[in-house]
Amino acid sequence: MPSAETTRVSVPQPDVVRPTREDEVAAAGSELIGGPVGRRSLLGTSWWTPVRIVALVAIGMFALGMVQKLPCYDSGWFFGASSQYTHACYSDIPHLYQGRGFADGLVPYFDKLPGDMDYLEYPVLTGVFMEVASWMTPSGGGIQAREQTYWMVNAGMLMVCAAVIAVCTARIHRRRPWDGLLVALAPAFALTATINWDLLAVALLAAAMLMWSRGRALAFGVLVGLATAAKFYPFLVLGPLLVLCWRAGRWREYGTAVLGAVGAWLVVNLPVMWLAPEGWSKFYRFSQERGVDFGSVFLFVSRWFNIDITADTANTYAMIMMVLACVGITAMTLTAPRRPRFAQLVFLIVAAFILTNKVYSPQYVLWLVPLAALARPRWRDFLIWQACEVAYFLGIWLYLAYTTSGDAHKGLPTDGYQLAIAVHLLGTLYLCAVVVRDIFLPERDMVRRAGDDDPSGGVLDGAPDVFALGAAAHPPRHAAHFEGPQVDWGSRGGQPADDGSR
Repeated sequence: MPSAETTRVSVPQPDVVRPTREDEVAAAGSELIGGPVGRRSLLGTSWWTPVRIVALVAIGMFALGMVQKLPCYDSGWFFGASSQYTHACYSDIPHLYQGRGFADGLVPYFDKLPGDMDYLEYPVLTGVFMEVASWMTPSGGGIQAREQTYWMVNAGMLMVCAAVIAVCTARIHRRRPWDGLLVALAPAFALTATINWDLLAVALLAAAMLMWSRGRALAFGVLVGLATAAKFYPFLVLGPLLVLCWRAGRWREYGTAVLGAVGAWLVVNLPVMWLAPEGWSKFYRFSQERGVDFGSVFLFVSRWFNIDITADTANTYAMIMMVLACVGITAMTLTAPRRPRFAQLVFLIVAAFILTNKVYSPQYVLWLVPLAALARPRWRDFLIWQACEVAYFLGIWLYLAYTTSGDAHKGLPTDGYQLAIAVHLLGTLYLCAVVVRDIFLPERDMVRRAGDDDPSGGVLDGAPDVFALGAAAHPPRHAAHFEGPQVDWGSRGGQPADDGSR
């Protein structure tokens, strides 16, 4: 007979948060499909669960994004320098099929390329992704047909990544699966999904955050390492996690995550690093030597003040600004009245990296979309930011149309493009500002207002602090004072606190 200590007690799970009842924009948008969900509705009792709906919506929006590229698929990528810009349907994928040697069967990192770019300038796992797609592209026929097929093959593989991102986002916060619709319906996500191969790293990082939310530190680390092997930025998540684990005293889990990340990155990179060091290092050399480019704050400043900013100068200032951002995030994490949520800090650190980078390609918005949905799941703020990103998406292509149309000057002149850059920067800063406000005023945080603590935090969720600074070292009983459910300090699983009678 089992003892009292080993007998499991069934604890009722909290209700799923319904955005149409807490978010006025979601409620208004739901009128298109019949209005807000009723109090007595039975969610999750049929095949149409929230996660499945989110996945199907994400695939549908991805397909619409593919349709948006149709003018380029038919002709824009192949005929006329500015057509692909006037239709805003540019993609690197078909151009690099031949430009990076895949059409000729060259092996990335090992075979030197003809032309200005001597080796593939992408991290190893992305290079593997590109190579696998080339294997599935028939070698016969004309180059145009092969480039079209290569783009279509990549689009199919990237669609899987998009579905993974949406599903992981919907599952990270157990009580908030509908937040995945922010990702699935994000217009900038659909417009930029097939410009480049960024979705691979975004999908791996989303899966990593899902693993961390389930308390699986090693799986989290392995996936972060793989994501970093596909794109440089995912390793940044280990910084905020370090400070959060410091405040909560969760050193063992953090060490496990770091070992997993380093090990996975080495497994992918060491063979190429050893056998083709020059080709392997091309990505890092290219990143270092690349000058000030499209969309960056450095380009905006250089044109606004008519000054020349060299690559070395931009590298120096970008490093200084990033270090200052890290110091600020660390100070905020250790002094906030309640330990910030993991997703909030990941969003802030990646946004800081984007804002201080030498270049902002339109597809970089993909890095932030799932993080924004987790950090600030409020439709109004999310859509304001998305509108700014769509404006930049159109702005850069119209500017390139202007610069490539000769005397016709069809498109957006330089001043207009400067405005588009400013809109992008201000939109991202706005979303950062509301996330920072939520950290210092937890009662404004949509996740904590619903009675949760840190559902993306895994072992950090509800954990008591062991180190804090300032007023946070002497916290009040509750994380925030507001009418409705409150989060008890050190509660587990984000359960609402009691009414204070004990």
